[in-house]
Amino acid sequence: MASVFSKIVAGEIPCYKIAENDEFLAFLDINPLSEGHTLVIPKREVDYYFDLEDDELARMNVFAKKIAQRLKSVTSCKKVAVVVMGLEVPHAHIHLIPMNSERDVDFSKEKLKFTPEHFSRIVEKVGL
Repeated sequence: MASVFSKIVAGEIPCYKIAENDEFLAFLDINPLSEGHTLVIPKREVDYYFDLEDDELARMNVFAKKIAQRLKSVTSCKKVAVVVMGLEVPHAHIHLIPMNSERDVDFSKEKLKFTPEHFSRIVEKVGL
């Protein structure tokens, strides 16, 4: 069965798209830790981040770097955290999380709730 991320790639589930190319997709996390919290995934379904081919992993990081630079320039954050984690979705992904302190990257804290309109405004501001 295809992962939820593969369904997003296939267009079966909508997302708030930030950037896309032939290999990768970046979209807003719908349960964000901070405004602009973005997920970056390979379009090819691979369960574990470190199972990606070396050159594919490098290209994914370069793709993510452009988004992180954009997030840093349009949000009021000190840095953009890069987090590799997640057991809920069997599809390799990284989290790009605008942060001002390490507490901003605490996945146990309550997630932010935004309206669809708010998510759309973030896409307009951050999208590449």
